[in-house]
Amino acid sequence: MDDPLNSGSNASTKSGNFMNATLLKALVALVPASMLFSGSTILLFKRKTVSSFLQFLGAGCLVAVVLTHVSEALQLLPWMHWGLEHGVGHYLDLWSAVLGLTLFPIGCLLHALTTRHA
Repeated sequence: MDDPLNSGSNASTKSGNFMNATLLKALVALVPASMLFSGSTILLFKRKTVSSFLQFLGAGCLVAVVLTHVSEALQLLPWMHWGLEHGVGHYLDLWSAVLGLTLFPIGCLLHALTTRHA
């Protein structure tokens, strides 16, 4: 049975657990996104090609997706209205994900098609 005196603290605990879970997931996702970004940055400096630039842009967009989730979990920049359907943060997250999941694979495909094997 629910205790009416503790219902407010229970809701805040659930909200706190949700934010902690969101932050944990975002920080875990930051590792592979950072690795992709680091690798694409190195590739861009080694080979200044269209494919390496597309990979770099795509990986940067994926890092932006992760950072939007970190910002949402930590409630940074509240004017961005993180998590709301028509908020600026939602569109930043959406378009970063779309661009990242489009540009990075296209860059990888172009790199694979244009790289000659010895």
